[in-house]
Amino acid sequence: GTTITISSNHWIMAWTGLEINTLAILPLISKSHHPRSIEAATKYFLTQAAASALVLFSSMTNAWFTGQWDITQLSHPTSSLILTSAIAMKLGLAPFHFWFPEVLQGSPLSTGLILSTIMKLPPIALLYMTSSSLNPTLLTTLAILSVAIGGWMGLNQTQIRKILAFSSISHLGWMTIVIIYNPKLTLLSFYLYIMMTTAVFLTLNSIKVLKLSTLMTAWTKVPALNAMLLLTLLSLAGLPPLTGFLPKWLIIQELTKQGMIPAATLISLLSLLSLFFYLRLAYCTTITLPPHTTNHMK
Repeated sequence: GTTITISSNHWIMAWTGLEINTLAILPLISKSHHPRSIEAATKYFLTQAAASALVLFSSMTNAWFTGQWDITQLSHPTSSLILTSAIAMKLGLAPFHFWFPEVLQGSPLSTGLILSTIMKLPPIALLYMTSSSLNPTLLTTLAILSVAIGGWMGLNQTQIRKILAFSSISHLGWMTIVIIYNPKLTLLSFYLYIMMTTAVFLTLNSIKVLKLSTLMTAWTKVPALNAMLLLTLLSLAGLPPLTGFLPKWLIIQELTKQGMIPAATLISLLSLLSLFFYLRLAYCTTITLPPHTTNHMK
C-alpha cells in the first residue's frame, strides 16, 4: 500500500494505496482480542475512512475544475484545502489528533511502531508531491497547533505509548511547518524521526515496558538498553549534541530565512513542553534510583 501511494501519479492510485494500508493494519491493531484494542481498531478505521473519502473528494473536485488527475497538478484552491485537512486527519495533526493516542494505546508496541513510522509515510509523500500548491496559512496553523498540543497533552500522561503518540504529533508539526519552503528538509526530518522512534519502540518492546511505573524498575533487567533509551529520548527531545537536534536547527534556520521569525520562536518555545516529558522519561529510565516499591505504589 505504501509503495503504491508513494509511486503513483494518479490520485485514484494514491487513494488505493492508502486504503490497502488502512485495511492491512487493522488486524495488526486488533491482534490481542482485548476490548481496548478492538475499540482502537474501530476508531482507526473510522478516521482513516473519513480521511480517504476526503482525499477522493478533493482530487475529484480538482479534476472537475482543471481536468487533471495528476497528483502534482493540484491547482484548485478549495481542493488543496480539503486535501490538507484530509492528510492532517491521516497523520493525526492537531486538531485532528484525537484518534492517534487512543489507537496507539490500544495496540501492541510492534504495531505502535508501524503506526507511528511507516503509516505516516504515504500521507507525507502526498504532501511532498503537492507542496507547491498548498496553503501556507493553514499549514502553519496546523503545525503550531500540533506542536502545542503534542507538548501540553503529553505532560499529563503516565502511559508510555500515549506519551510517544503526543511526541509524534509534535514532531509532525515540525515537519509540516517547513514543507512549503523546503520539502526535502521535511523528508530529512521524517527519516531521522523514524530512526529515533524505531529505536525507542524496539527498546521498550525488548524490556516489555508500557507504563512509567514499570519503567522505574526496568533498569535492573538490561542496564545497557536503558542507557541507550536515555540517549534516544534526549535525541527525540532535540538536545544539541544528538541527532534529533539537526532537523530542528535546519527547520528554524529555514523559517528565519523565510521571515517567519514569530512562528519559529513559537514552535521552539512549545517544544520545551515536550522536552519536559522526555526528560521525565529519561529520569525514569536511568538517572534516578526509584524508592523501594510497596504495594501502594504498584
